[in-house]
Amino acid sequence: MMIHHAVADWDDAYANAPNIPGGERWPEAWVAPAARYRERLAAAGRAVLDVAYGPGARNRYDLFLPEAAPRGLVVFIHGGFWHRLDKSFWSHLAAGPVDSGYAVAMPAYTLCPDIRIAGITAEIGRAVAAAAERVDGPLFLTGHSAGGHLATRLVSDTTPLAAPVRRRVAHTVSISGVHDLRPLMATAMNATLRIDAAEARAESPALLGVEPGTRLTCWVGQAERAEFVRQNALLANAWTGLGARTAAHAEPDRHHFDVIDGLADARHPLTRTLLTA
Repeated sequence: MMIHHAVADWDDAYANAPNIPGGERWPEAWVAPAARYRERLAAAGRAVLDVAYGPGARNRYDLFLPEAAPRGLVVFIHGGFWHRLDKSFWSHLAAGPVDSGYAVAMPAYTLCPDIRIAGITAEIGRAVAAAAERVDGPLFLTGHSAGGHLATRLVSDTTPLAAPVRRRVAHTVSISGVHDLRPLMATAMNATLRIDAAEARAESPALLGVEPGTRLTCWVGQAERAEFVRQNALLANAWTGLGARTAAHAEPDRHHFDVIDGLADARHPLTRTLLTA
């Protein structure tokens, strides 16, 4: 019998760097490989950078293109608990899908406290719609941590995506996603996020409906904080009960910061899973 104990410290439950050996190396560890990838694809004429999708200063996305006509479009949404980082840290993670023949869009978005999470949801919806206008074919949505929340929020029953765009979504993969926002109301960072009970209900994918037939994979590192493992299983479980096709996977020997590394490799199970419609 599995016994779940009450969480006494919600800040620690969601604190990754202090609980990962060498965790202070991130996010800096991503900067150089991301920059090298952008430079390499730009030099080859296969990177379109800082494309505007809205009026905000951060309403921009980068688009990375394969050598031939794209087989479809992957959108990767970055994390940082909705209040940190930007699209520039993750460019190298486009390599797996790009080498598999897909275009990859990586949007930035306005950060809290300059916006509410509901506003970020709307911005990401506009980013996906704008990128989807440029690239034909099926859409594959993925995101890490807060980005996993945003990716799954886009396929919930209150999605900001217009029906023709939503119908193109073939698969959504949430990587270490936060799918129920209510626990974050008890963290110190909520002074920045300003989540209240109403927003938690409206913006938590685990509390929302989903269209039957939606394909969802929730992917987490086996060595992650217990809360991320719980949140990963939570959404797959909830949406299975609503008629979606779901899977939950814990990748062995991966923590919150290296669980995304597989996206840089076309042969890695994470990339292959993402691109399976």
